[in-house]
Amino acid sequence: MKELTSEEKLAELRKTVRNIPDFPIPGIQFKDVTPLFNTKESLSMLTDTLLDEYKDLGITKVVGIESRGFIMGPIMALELGAGFVPIRKPGKLPAEVYEEEYEKEYGVDKIQIHKDSLGENDVVLIHDDLLATGGTMLAAYKLVKKMGVKKIYINFIIELEELRGREVFPADVDIKSLITFSI
Repeated sequence: MKELTSEEKLAELRKTVRNIPDFPIPGIQFKDVTPLFNTKESLSMLTDTLLDEYKDLGITKVVGIESRGFIMGPIMALELGAGFVPIRKPGKLPAEVYEEEYEKEYGVDKIQIHKDSLGENDVVLIHDDLLATGGTMLAAYKLVKKMGVKKIYINFIIELEELRGREVFPADVDIKSLITFSI
């Protein structure tokens, strides 16, 4: 079987994302990434494509954001020879935590990370499934930055370009999205 080019892989992955109209509320066109995990082939293609950018950057920890960042985050960490660190909602982590508050469309929320999970020698890849307005990832970025790590990279499976989530980050932050959609 012929090896697919990067462009062909991205096209195949893009076709696999499912559009769910009016979820979770009327008027929203939800981009469902779960079909990407349904077969060994699509999961393998997703993993390889996500990691292409990061293989030679010395990543020591992959940080995944609750909850969908917990799907690909550990897989990417394993493939990169790195550890995995979860960022969770309040009350879910048992040891001492740092906490960051952020605004959502419908209120304020918080996320937490264990204080002892990252250090000054870590090169960190923060992963989540979707970049929309950027609030959750910006809070995660601030948490990781507060811990004094060497370098931070950010990646997503999907970016909804028209919501301009990238614009909330400092210009020097390395952000990559695998698949972009207009809404």
